[in-house]
Amino acid sequence: MSAKPARRKLGPWMATALVVGNMIGSGVFLLPSTLAEYGPISLVAWGFTAAGAILLALVFARLARAYPRTGGPYAYARRAFGDFVGFQTAWGYWIAVWAGNAAIAVAFVGYLAHFWPALRDDRILAAGVGLATIWLLTAVNAYGVRGGGAVQVVTTVVKLVPLLLVAVVGLFFVEAGNYGEFNASGGSAFSAVTAAAALTLWSFIGLESATVPAEDVEDPERTIPRATVAGTAVTALVYILGTVAVLGLVPAAALATSTAPFADAAGAAFGGWAADLVAAGAAISAFGALNGWILLQGQIPFAAARDGLFPRVFTRTGRGGAPVVGLAVSSVLVTGLMLMNYNAALVDQFTFIILLATLTTVIPYSYAAVAELVLLATDRAAFSGGRLARDAVIALLAFGYSAWAIAGAGYEVVYKGTLLILAGMPVYAWLKYRAKGVHDQEVDAEIETAVEAAELYGPPPPGRPATPEPPAHAA
Repeated sequence: MSAKPARRKLGPWMATALVVGNMIGSGVFLLPSTLAEYGPISLVAWGFTAAGAILLALVFARLARAYPRTGGPYAYARRAFGDFVGFQTAWGYWIAVWAGNAAIAVAFVGYLAHFWPALRDDRILAAGVGLATIWLLTAVNAYGVRGGGAVQVVTTVVKLVPLLLVAVVGLFFVEAGNYGEFNASGGSAFSAVTAAAALTLWSFIGLESATVPAEDVEDPERTIPRATVAGTAVTALVYILGTVAVLGLVPAAALATSTAPFADAAGAAFGGWAADLVAAGAAISAFGALNGWILLQGQIPFAAARDGLFPRVFTRTGRGGAPVVGLAVSSVLVTGLMLMNYNAALVDQFTFIILLATLTTVIPYSYAAVAELVLLATDRAAFSGGRLARDAVIALLAFGYSAWAIAGAGYEVVYKGTLLILAGMPVYAWLKYRAKGVHDQEVDAEIETAVEAAELYGPPPPGRPATPEPPAHAA
């Protein structure tokens, strides 16, 4: 009988592309317009957010090195706090992933409308293109994580071209007068930085991406930490340089009302052709981010189901080892969400979905930071080679940043996000009840087998099992 071929896994470049590609999605191309009302002080917010993201990346890097297990934040939370917190983490993170995918798909269609104007007016056509993209990428990832990883490398490289064009070359064309007042918010510097940081936070969601499919990564103890830290650092640099360039290329008043700030900045520096290039880059960026997040949307329910915290059906995989049931069910939910929201208020509704998705992602971040503190105390051997005091301080700072980010999301988002997480508790109770029933049935079956054996063969002698051993010739 021939041996089953080994699954092809994600290498260092694919893992890094997954991190960068999932963070650099659709929003970065619009964010400078949102930050324009705060002025150049928003760069300070970028600095704080980038520092917090690096702290979290270091936490995930150490946890991935110690526990290279599929599930990322879920796996670490369950190991440190048990099933209940593990389920909460998996539930919230899974919702964040597939709900965010719906928003990214809509953004992709919006950028594609720059070249296909009919998408702006024909809602049915727009929904059809979005759904076709979702299921195309679902099929690619169902074939195996290696296929999804290859798409991610290509789209990440392509999406970086227009961003770097503005972020690096565009710096030579900036005009100091375009920056305007340093703090244009009209409030205190602290309130301006806090508000701007809340907006920049979601641009770093995805820094943990390489930890989620850990068992499908080559040499995970080395590859995942390097991909996580390097990917986060590269992304932070692109974001900050890009914002500096856009603020200096487009006058503040025009930037505040721009719907395509990077395209406007490219047009100001290089001419109209550059605006088309950036629009194409934005569409490819959204496509690549959607691919990367679809890759993850099957991994979380797979990891939880394997531990008995999601329905067992989610453990089913395809020939390439991809969790096909998780991928399909998640894409069905994305499809339903898109069909319910392709109306005139689509943008506002999906903006709020993104905020909820951000919240339900940052909560697992905070769990991961505290999980490292717990595991540093209870399983110190797993972190051999590290420095306990330094690692504990970094984890504490990462937790503090996560808590600050959660508070900055606003009362309404925190309120509704909390209700969303609480909605999973009855599911947890049902899974535990069902697991207890299965366990009781197994125990009853063992007792019945033992009784039948005793009736047929008599009581076993001391030291022998109650169930007789099969004959020597039995296979």
